[in-house]
Amino acid sequence: MCQLLGMNCATPTDFTFSFRGFAKRGGETDKHEHGWGLAVYEGRGLRTFLDPLPAAKSPVAELVERYPMKTLNMLAHIRYATQGGVNLENVHPFQREMWGIQWSFAHNGEVPKYVNKECKDYPLLGRTNRRQTFYHPVGDTDSEATFCAILNGLRAEFTTLPTLPVLYETIQRFCSEIVSDNEESTILNFLLGCGQYTLFAYSWPGARPGSQVWNGLYYTIRRPPFSTAKLTDVDYAVDFSQVTTPKDRVAVIATSPLTVNEEWTEFKRGQLLMFDNGHPYSELYDCDEVEQKGRGLSSRVMEKYICSGIDNQYDTPTLLRHLVDTVVCTSKKDKVWARKGADLGCGTGLSGLAFRSCVHDMTGVDISAEMVETAKERGCYDHLVVGDAECILRKDSMGDALKQHLGEDTEFDIIFACDVLVYIGDLRPIFRSVSKGLTKKEGYFAFSAELVEEVSDSDTKFVLQPCARFAHTQSYIDSLTREFDFEIKAFKTWTVRKNVTGTIMVLGLRA
Repeated sequence: MCQLLGMNCATPTDFTFSFRGFAKRGGETDKHEHGWGLAVYEGRGLRTFLDPLPAAKSPVAELVERYPMKTLNMLAHIRYATQGGVNLENVHPFQREMWGIQWSFAHNGEVPKYVNKECKDYPLLGRTNRRQTFYHPVGDTDSEATFCAILNGLRAEFTTLPTLPVLYETIQRFCSEIVSDNEESTILNFLLGCGQYTLFAYSWPGARPGSQVWNGLYYTIRRPPFSTAKLTDVDYAVDFSQVTTPKDRVAVIATSPLTVNEEWTEFKRGQLLMFDNGHPYSELYDCDEVEQKGRGLSSRVMEKYICSGIDNQYDTPTLLRHLVDTVVCTSKKDKVWARKGADLGCGTGLSGLAFRSCVHDMTGVDISAEMVETAKERGCYDHLVVGDAECILRKDSMGDALKQHLGEDTEFDIIFACDVLVYIGDLRPIFRSVSKGLTKKEGYFAFSAELVEEVSDSDTKFVLQPCARFAHTQSYIDSLTREFDFEIKAFKTWTVRKNVTGTIMVLGLRA
């Protein structure tokens, strides 16, 4: 199999340190000697280096090691050929232009759906039909065929430039299609670059028949305070505290850890991560936060469809707090009536500010470390956690610090989710966790959501809107309310967009 290397950075960064050890795997410390390649984003441009020679013996690789190019986004590949001949057209990363954007792709593994097939027989992804097929492989690898299938699928899916959450969800769906029916034999680990800011990485790991080599993906985040890192494949180390600034942050993704003294995290099976600004993201609402910062896809030839979420005239956290106040008995309304509260998506802390006056001890959680740092500056949370809702609602998923903070009683009197459920399709895990983490007597679950008109397919519970927000059917929310023994205490609705209704609700557990 092959080896992958990707870097995504907060500031322009040179990659010579990581590339130095990585290149040694191309025929010196490992057997991957069938060519290597490198794709480096520079603004709207893409600088590529491809060589069918082993990376450890390549004069071009030596040039790259000596030439400290700086970038926000790069991917590299060293090849051990299992599909396709040893020649230049089969060297990764592969590149294509789509929507006026340079796309690049490097893969490690084996995709049975695209092995030893004629182009006309390649499985299509998403809405693609044969007449729409635009991208075709130049070489004869399953990797390039997979790349072309993904691009053809995206091209058929969108007539306007997609936002990052919509792009994330679509790529995740395509990956599931590629793996389906061949779960045991497919090995799909890839890096997908789509401009100067964004790098997608996906892992469906495995080992080839008869091989003991496990093919997966790992990543590490280098951030302040920086320390010394020592390479695995060569006797070389760098003290990053001497060559970095407090603004630097680098995500490094590799087939196997490149250093011996840094913490590397292995991708979960079927996990797709979007890297931006040196951060990993895996939730749609976090992808949307990145989009709102202007770091999404950028094209001079294709417009982007962006619609706002809940109308700006509505202050969702304040409205939700007022609705909760109508439910809480008069004797409690102007007091700190909730012993413990949980904010399931603290974001920048606006929802925490709205509920602070009624909660004695408030815990906030967000999947984005950057958002948690921003929320911390608000000063309205007693404890903040980086993670998903499970991290604070289920005792078996809580970290030691939160367990110590909450003590023996880990139930919350108020759990609220402002503008969170619109970034989650399947709400069942959230309702289940809230039902277990909520105080049984006079505990409240308050949330905002968007409702779509009932669709003809009775099995449809939610739809992903073009603005990258999920809208759920009222019948779906009602069914979850009944399943987990909640009852509706109060609700309010208004029109957000055509066929879409905004709602805020307060639920309580049945006595």
